[in-house]
Amino acid sequence: MRTIAVLNQKGGVGKTTTVVNTAAALAAMGFRVVVIDLDPQAHLTIHLGVEPQTIESGSYGVLIKEAKFEQEIMLVRPNLWLLPANINLVGAESELISVVGRETILREAIVGVEDKFDYVFIDCPPSLSLLTLNALAAASEILIPLQPHFLALQGFGQLLQTVDLVNRRINPHLLVKGILLCMFDSRTSLSGEVKDDIERFLNNARGTNSAWAEARILPVFIRRNIKLAEAPSYGKTIFEYEQNCHGAQDYSKVAQYIQDMDSPLQSSDSIEPAYIDINQVEADVESNSFVQFDSQMPQDNPEPSETSPEMQNQPAGAAEHHEKPPIEIREIPPQETQSPAEFSEAPTDPNQPESNQQQL
Repeated sequence: MRTIAVLNQKGGVGKTTTVVNTAAALAAMGFRVVVIDLDPQAHLTIHLGVEPQTIESGSYGVLIKEAKFEQEIMLVRPNLWLLPANINLVGAESELISVVGRETILREAIVGVEDKFDYVFIDCPPSLSLLTLNALAAASEILIPLQPHFLALQGFGQLLQTVDLVNRRINPHLLVKGILLCMFDSRTSLSGEVKDDIERFLNNARGTNSAWAEARILPVFIRRNIKLAEAPSYGKTIFEYEQNCHGAQDYSKVAQYIQDMDSPLQSSDSIEPAYIDINQVEADVESNSFVQFDSQMPQDNPEPSETSPEMQNQPAGAAEHHEKPPIEIREIPPQETQSPAEFSEAPTDPNQPESNQQQL
């Protein structure tokens, strides 16, 4: 059984979307998959069509040792089980503050089901909390969804240092296996620059003892796609909501790559997309049988580009000639604050109009 924690302390980068759709694709391929919701916001639970208010225990009960893991999971799709969450999970950290071995409770809870599932995906909260530590202690692999923006890199080094600390003190089997670039826009040079910077950082770690020495950027990018944002409101996976959109294509490739992640690195051209026949999904849900991929599904027509009004007004080639931002993965140093006197004594620009200086 492979246990994969989908982790990033920054919110809105695609963690829950990645867990739901990757797990759904693997389940449709015939693998037995369980997804664990460790976020008090319960977005994973909602995404799969389960109301958090109806959950009596879920992951909260498992963490405070009042319920067994196998009794709290529910079958939500063929081959796909869910350990749901609700708002009670907020109180788990305060209740476990004095418990010995509180970081390994989830790991102990899933020991008894290792021979029953092929994959376990853990949706971590957007913070480095006790809930996240439980996920890292239970997992053997980490997948980091990352938005290719400069600010998304600021906490990337700190996140890896936390993973390395957990690897040395709690879980020596924990390794960062993949970086998944989400909301990727190939039309902007910034996305490529962020990708190149991460690749240089990971290449420098090759052959070291760090927890990310084997990490690679997945040769699959999750393109911007409005269907991925709409699907949760219907409680559906992207394959159930719109099987022919870019999001369905991309996450099918992600599932295939994760399946073969232990094999030599593949190029993006070598990964053929697999598609899910939604009619077959609906029929198999009723019969509770395996869902199979329809590899002969024709490709969809290209979706209209989602270009902001600012980009539409730019002349052709403007994106390629912008000044390259100072992208660098590093630990953020403590901020040095200035006293009010230092601000008042700061020299002004003689070339700047006096009115602007006063406004500043």
